[in-house]
Amino acid sequence: MRNAKGFTLIELLIVIAIIAILAAVLIPNVIGARKRANDSSAQSYARQVATNVESYLAAQPTNKVSDITGGGAAGDASGECNTTPQLTGEGLATTYPTSVLSCKVTNDGNGGYGIQVRSVTQTYWTLYNGTFKKQASDVSTQDPATW
Repeated sequence: MRNAKGFTLIELLIVIAIIAILAAVLIPNVIGARKRANDSSAQSYARQVATNVESYLAAQPTNKVSDITGGGAAGDASGECNTTPQLTGEGLATTYPTSVLSCKVTNDGNGGYGIQVRSVTQTYWTLYNGTFKKQASDVSTQDPATW
């Protein structure tokens, strides 16, 4: 009788094959989860910007969206959200979260506004009247009502 200790080559190959199959299934899911997390974080940032805009507008009756966007016409857009004095004055951080590349507030010409955020996944998200939409490209200079 053989007194062998350890695993046979076949047993090791079966274990390696199982691990490879599990990795092939799990890696795409992990990558997808990271993309969804970055996009969710960018959307959360847009909500935070909306809160700061509303806070600014409520602070004084004379405050208007055009103060933020630099113009009162539909499609007039602010500079970057984190450098807009009206928003940073309301507590918006001067640095973006790691999931956000850019952010703009756009006037709708009727006293309202939309917010566009670009995430690190190169996805543009717009927030207008409480609704998020995924955009194919930068629409920050368009009327938010057309988003």
